[in-house]
Amino acid sequence: MAATHALEATELVKTYPAGRKKPPLRALDGLTFAVPEGVVLGLLGPNGAGKSTTVKILTTLSRADSGTARVAGYDVAKQQDAVRRAIGYVPQKSSSDPMATGVENLVLSGRIFGLSRQDAVRRAAELLERFDLTESADRQVRTYSGGMQRKLDVALGLVHRPRVLFLDEPTTGLDPEARADLWNEVGRLAGTEGLTVLLTTHYLEEADRLAGQLAIVDRGKVVAEGSPEALKAELRGDSVHVELVDPDADGTVQRLLSGLPGLGEIVVEGNTLRARVDRGATAVPAVLGALEEKAIPVSAVTVSRPSLDDVYLRYTGRSFKSAEKNAGNEEGRAA
Repeated sequence: MAATHALEATELVKTYPAGRKKPPLRALDGLTFAVPEGVVLGLLGPNGAGKSTTVKILTTLSRADSGTARVAGYDVAKQQDAVRRAIGYVPQKSSSDPMATGVENLVLSGRIFGLSRQDAVRRAAELLERFDLTESADRQVRTYSGGMQRKLDVALGLVHRPRVLFLDEPTTGLDPEARADLWNEVGRLAGTEGLTVLLTTHYLEEADRLAGQLAIVDRGKVVAEGSPEALKAELRGDSVHVELVDPDADGTVQRLLSGLPGLGEIVVEGNTLRARVDRGATAVPAVLGALEEKAIPVSAVTVSRPSLDDVYLRYTGRSFKSAEKNAGNEEGRAA
């Protein structure tokens, strides 16, 4: 079935009922996006933003209260079997059998998806080689490193050659080397095979590196959408970060700097001041001079080009770090 987009979500709403001493949780609140074929879409947001709930709905593991969604051209509510045949899904937690070997896991997955034993063995060998796991094929998965296990998880999601691959927080808990290794594999999937990938992540660097298209999710809505470069290009000028010795408990710093010309989007969170300026080189002396005049001590100041954190700040009014710290995790409510 031909599809204009590989993935489409329109006004998705999902509310989890109240629990003991907990009010109802509105995990999705009109979430909307569309993704062409062969693109890596990064759903970027802190824990609790609604990313995993979105994946559950698109992979037919949950139903939306309202709204519509299509995957590979199929309606996720009305054509669940077709959706499941068209997708691969790599959940946050490993789906492999730790007591079985790598090759046994892959062959079993192939058989479940309807491959003959011969084809399943052949496909397992292809994937083991692709993910550099051939030498470990006959080892029990429980002996694999974290990076090796995640590679195997991705391989399991590819056994039946899906059209769309869902990766839900695939690198959480991995060391930097294993994370970079998996990033390379994901980049190749979209680049050489034309696979559409939906990647949920709360790592800014991961989204920046892998996503051809980015949807920033905040409180169950997509608040910004576009390529990482395009979103950053919308922010002209520089970003100034000032680390204060003491927190701005009474809003003095915010009020003081709001009166300076050339400063915009001023946000103070605890000891950290962030602002947008046309020219960092000329704005910094004015900022430091105003703070010094009021005897407000500063421990550090930096000037940088726009980042995804700046994009998030612009569209949500708070930094990504602050959102991560304060957000609840919708997974605990969804379970």
